[in-house]
Amino acid sequence: MPGLIIWKNQEINKLRRDMDRLFTRLWDDFGMPHFTRPPRDIPFIDLSETEEDLILKAEIPGLNPEDLDISITDDILTIKGEMKKEFAKEREHYHRMERRYESFSRSIQLPCRIMIEDVEATYREGIITIIMPKCKPEISQKVKIRIK
Repeated sequence: MPGLIIWKNQEINKLRRDMDRLFTRLWDDFGMPHFTRPPRDIPFIDLSETEEDLILKAEIPGLNPEDLDISITDDILTIKGEMKKEFAKEREHYHRMERRYESFSRSIQLPCRIMIEDVEATYREGIITIIMPKCKPEISQKVKIRIK
C-alpha cells in the first residue's frame, strides 16, 4: 500500500508543477499585471534514495548556478537563490521594458544523516542535482560487563 501512496503523491506533484508552469507562462507571456501571481514553492523538488545516496533534483530554470546558495545543517538542506528576468518589447525604442526579481528559499528535512563533506552538486539545463552520500549505520557493539 505505501507504493500506491508514493505513486499518488508523485502524480499529484507532477500535475501541480504542470499547472504552475501554465499559469506562470500566462503571466509572463501575456503580461497580465492586473492579477496577482499564484504562490509557488520554488524550486520544485524531487527527493529519492538509493542504498548509498540521497538524490535531490530541483527545477530552477533560467537561474545561474552562481546565484544559488546551498547549505546543509544537521538534517536540513536549504536552497536559496534569486531569479532575475528581463523582458523587452520593441527592442529598438524600448516602448516597454519589464524586469522581475524573485528570491526564494526552500528547506527540506532529510530522512537520514548524510556525509556532509562528500556532497556533490551539478547544474544542467535548469535542473540542479545534489547527490548526498548517506552515513553508514553505526555498528552496535556488544560488550560483556563483569559483575563484581
